[in-house]
Amino acid sequence: MSTATVHLFDPTAPTQPASKLWPNPSTASLKAGSSRVFHDREKDSVTALGSLGPDFASKTGNARREAVRRQVGGLVKELASKDYVEQVLVDTTHDAHAAAVAAHLATYKFTLKTEPAHRLKANGLKPLDASVEWDRGVVYAEAQNLARTLMELPANMLTPTLFAQRIHAEFSGVENTEVIVRDEAWAKEKGMRTFLSVCSGTFEPGKFVEIHYNGASSKEAAPLVLVGKGITFDSGGISLKPSADMKLMRGDMGGAASVVSAILAIAKLKLPINVVALTPLAENMPSGTATRPGDIIYAMNGKSIEVDNTDAEGRLVLADAIYYGSTEFKAHTLIDVATLTYAMDIALGEVFTGVFSSSDALWEKLHAAGETEYDRFWRMPLDEDYGPQIYSSNADLCNTGGKPGGSATAALFLKHFVHGLGKTIEWAHIDIAGTMEATREKPYLLTGMTGSSVRGLIEYARNLGQGTN
Repeated sequence: MSTATVHLFDPTAPTQPASKLWPNPSTASLKAGSSRVFHDREKDSVTALGSLGPDFASKTGNARREAVRRQVGGLVKELASKDYVEQVLVDTTHDAHAAAVAAHLATYKFTLKTEPAHRLKANGLKPLDASVEWDRGVVYAEAQNLARTLMELPANMLTPTLFAQRIHAEFSGVENTEVIVRDEAWAKEKGMRTFLSVCSGTFEPGKFVEIHYNGASSKEAAPLVLVGKGITFDSGGISLKPSADMKLMRGDMGGAASVVSAILAIAKLKLPINVVALTPLAENMPSGTATRPGDIIYAMNGKSIEVDNTDAEGRLVLADAIYYGSTEFKAHTLIDVATLTYAMDIALGEVFTGVFSSSDALWEKLHAAGETEYDRFWRMPLDEDYGPQIYSSNADLCNTGGKPGGSATAALFLKHFVHGLGKTIEWAHIDIAGTMEATREKPYLLTGMTGSSVRGLIEYARNLGQGTN
């Protein structure tokens, strides 16, 4: 087994040590992404050299960070599959945090095969120069990889009960955290009828998981509340989905996976803020006890909702969770994350994650955090003119507004359950339906579930803790 070393070559800095490995380069060979791999049999070592491109010196900030991520990720991804590579040492000269993120994301590949192909283990990644920035980047990447794993696990291996157990295990021993698992009886006492309406079609009991992290100097300090949609499998219920690609609906708990992973990283980084994460967990299945199209349900805040389509169940579990989160904890900000609408996939594809917010200030903070981590967000319209599409003649609200502007009507629906909006609390809704899966390989991601928005949320929280938000 060999040790491989990843070096990044900046063509504009010919005096750097890596330039000795790339003598007399042509202009074409210097373009960003170009690489060379050298094997030394006597030393049983491998050296991978990647060019940052002839314009790297002119790049600053986010563009520079992403250039490092792409090159490190590409090289590590190539080395990770080599059965003779046991350890990879990574050049951290240009950006240790970005290098750590890319390296750890690039090695990840989900599999449940009993005899999987060789893949470099995460503990085989080491920095050439140890630093706090590298360690922080590892936490960011490990959090995203946890979300990817949770989203990839099949529904029989991650029921609401198993999800709750997994969360307990992940937070075991993490300082200043508490995990509380609520059951359906508790939800009934709270009046969470829309959440329970989704649970009603399956024999798997719903769970409502509440995670507290107290990192601020005062436990009484107003927290950030994160709410994640946790549909561990979405068949569509009575409004049954087509069978093609229904297996992807194992990832319909991606919002819950994202907020759980983000608060875990926030706690590990010991950020000086208080955070609460809420995950309503349920299966959406068809049965004789399932909610029917046309049923009308009263949500926790007293609003009546006509269920036009049982496949729009995510907004039902979120409605009660958002109201609970915005009334129970005196939060300054509430952010919900959900694989909510196919319309978002159509609108933005796999590149940007859609964000709806009535707060310009909150949007700017999320946007800045997303750009820093290249976990990019795009602001979508949250406008009352979409309202008539979701105002029912038989109830206060309808859970669908038709195909036109489907992601916008869903966001407007959720807005009705944020208590104190614009007065005591800021709110943003993040729809990750388009970015939940990578169907094509990216420089530091293989295909599969992505764990999108995790790094953006962690960076937002870190900025909050530093007082830069």
